Amino acid sequence: MKQRVISAAVVFAIFIPIFIVGGFTLNLAFYVVAILGLREFMKIREKEKKFPDFIRFISYIMMTLLYFQNTLNSNMSFSLDYRIISGIFLTILLPVVLYHNEKVYSIKDAFYLLGGVFFLGCSMSLFSMYRNIGLELIIFLFLITIITDSYAYFVGRLIGKNKLLEVMSPNKTWEGTIGGSLVGTFVCTVFYLTVIDPSASVFAVSLIVLFLSLVGQFGDLFFSAIKRMYGVKDFSNIMPGHGGILDRLDSIIFVMLAFTFFLNIL
Repeated sequence: MKQRVISAAVVFAIFIPIFIVGGFTLNLAFYVVAILGLREFMKIREKEKKFPDFIRFISYIMMTLLYFQNTLNSNMSFSLDYRIISGIFLTILLPVVLYHNEKVYSIKDAFYLLGGVFFLGCSMSLFSMYRNIGLELIIFLFLITIITDSYAYFVGRLIGKNKLLEVMSPNKTWEGTIGGSLVGTFVCTVFYLTVIDPSASVFAVSLIVLFLSLVGQFGDLFFSAIKRMYGVKDFSNIMPGHGGILDRLDSIIFVMLAFTFFLNIL
């Protein structure tokens, strides 16, 4: 527990000022986070076999282009450049033919990397986009995951008896999920109506926050399913006591992706 507290304190001490400053500092910080996340995503599959160094290098380059295309976008809108998309497809898929050896680089490897580059490149750039819209908004989104996850853990420990999806995460319970969602919805709805937009509809905000709270928890389960598939507890040990980048950002990534649908509503 002491190790977890120290790790969390260090992360907060580093990233709270970065979020407050925003701009290029935030873009650069989350680019590093994105690269580390992709590294974890590749490393966990390398439990089976190692990716060729050239493929790893190309994957980093392609995600770099995808990430900065949106974080350097000044109109606060997400876009995809077809030249970058074409480049990602060509550089990740064509080597399957060039290597022509499934033991070195297979079609499954290529599509795994393709999904990882697009998924992490797009989702990580959302941190910058939402911060550009407003500091209060990014705090709101993080608050949904923090409150929901914290109370899901406490409620699950206190009264949890019915397993949610034991095959993916044996410690999660229905009681914890419901408790975390209810508390998260209440606290974050109050935050939104108090700090961001007091004139918004209480009913609409509550429904959207409840949906985001549930999506965040299922995002956690999604990443848990990946870890169980490859037989590991954490993606890495970059944060002692907490695991890796993807272990800590699993819920918030899905919350931000889901919030995109409501960006013009709230």
